[in-house]
Amino acid sequence: MTIFDELKARGLLAQLTDEEEIKELINNGKATFYIGFDPTADSLHVGHFMALCLMKRLQMAGNKPIALIGGGTGMVGDPSGRSDMRTMMTKETIEHNCECFKKQMSRFIDFSEGKALMVNNAEWLLDLNYIEFLREIGPHFSVNRMLTAECYKQRMEKGLSFLEFNYMLMQSYDFYELFQRYGCNMQFGGDDQWSNMLGGTELIRRKLGKDAYAMTITLLLNSEGKKMGKTQKGAVWLDPNKTSPFEFYQYWRNVADADVLKCLRMLTFLPLEQIDEMDQWEGSQLNQAKEILAFELTKLVHGEDEAAKAQESARALFSAGVAADMPTTELTEDDFTDGSIDMISVLCKSGLVQSRSEGRRAIEQGGVTLENEKVTDVKASYGKDTFAGDGVVVKRGKKNFRKVILK
Repeated sequence: MTIFDELKARGLLAQLTDEEEIKELINNGKATFYIGFDPTADSLHVGHFMALCLMKRLQMAGNKPIALIGGGTGMVGDPSGRSDMRTMMTKETIEHNCECFKKQMSRFIDFSEGKALMVNNAEWLLDLNYIEFLREIGPHFSVNRMLTAECYKQRMEKGLSFLEFNYMLMQSYDFYELFQRYGCNMQFGGDDQWSNMLGGTELIRRKLGKDAYAMTITLLLNSEGKKMGKTQKGAVWLDPNKTSPFEFYQYWRNVADADVLKCLRMLTFLPLEQIDEMDQWEGSQLNQAKEILAFELTKLVHGEDEAAKAQESARALFSAGVAADMPTTELTEDDFTDGSIDMISVLCKSGLVQSRSEGRRAIEQGGVTLENEKVTDVKASYGKDTFAGDGVVVKRGKKNFRKVILK
C-alpha cells in the first residue's frame, strides 16, 4: 500500500485539486508541504492531533514538512468556524506561544538536518508595505468570490470586520511565500480552510504561471478533529502541566463507542490490518480498543513510561477506586465553614460540575459517589478529617472523577 492509499484508507483525505499529481509527489517523497498553526494558546491541544500525525506519516515516507506558525496571521485571527471576532493578542504573547509549539511539535516531527522546517509567517507579513501588498496581491482576488466562501458567509450575519476580511489574502500569500522561499509545493488544511487554500493555489499560478506546482488537500473531518480538543471543562492540552498524562489517557479512554475505530485509524500508527480486525469487536472488547487508543496516543505525546503509568492508574481506579496519578483537587482551610464542606461545593471546587444546580441534579440522579459510596443527600457535608492524609476519590458518573485532598 502506498502512502497515498494509506492516507485515504485511514479517512484523512477529502478534497484534492489534482489527485494524480499529488499522488505522484507524495508516493515518491517529492512533496514539500505545509500545515499552519495559529498560536492562540501556549500549548497545542488534541484538536491538532490529526495535522501532527499526518505530518509525521508523510515525513516517514520521505516528504518534507513545514510547520507554519501564524505569528503574523495570529495578529488578525481566522474567522473560519467562528461567530465572533477573536481576541487580539500582543506580539509578545504570540512569540511566547510559538516557542511552546516548537517544543511540542518536536515529539512528532524530526527537525534535524533540514528534514523539516518550522517557519513563522511574521517574517514576511509584519514588514509588508500595505500599498505594495494591495498592488501586488489585491488584483488577483475577487471580492464577490470571496464573499461566497463559507467562512465569510457565516460571519456576514453578525458582522465581518475588514480586519478579518484580510485573512484570506494573508493565508494565500503565505503559500506564495513558502513556494518561493522553500519550494513548498503542497498545502494541507481543514475542510473549513478550503477557500483560503484555493486562494493560495490560484495566487501562485496567476503570479508564476500555470506550470507552477501548487497543490491543495483538505483533511477529512478536521473540523471534527478540532472539536476533539474541547470538553465541557475546557481544552485537552498536549502540555502535561495543563492536562496531566493521566487525564490525557482518560480523555481517549472515554471516547464514544462510535468514534473509537475512527480515531484509531486517523490518529494512531497501528497497522490498518490490526485496526480492521477490531471492526467486529463489541461490548468489553470495545473497552479494550479504547485502552489501545488511549495508550498509543498517550505514548505518542508523553512517552511510553507515562502511558504505562496512566494505564495502570486508570485500571486501578476502575477496579479498586485507587489511582496514584489521577487528577487532584486540593481543599484549603478557607473552603470549610465551621469545619465542614458540603458535597455540592466539593463537586464545584473539583470541576466535576459547573454550577451548584448541576451538582444538585447529579446527586439527585444518583450519579455521585465518595469512595465508592453513593451520595444521596444533597445537603451532605463532610469534615476536614474526610479529606486528610491521602484524600478521597469523588466520582460523578462512570467517567469523571477527582481525588480530593486537604492541603
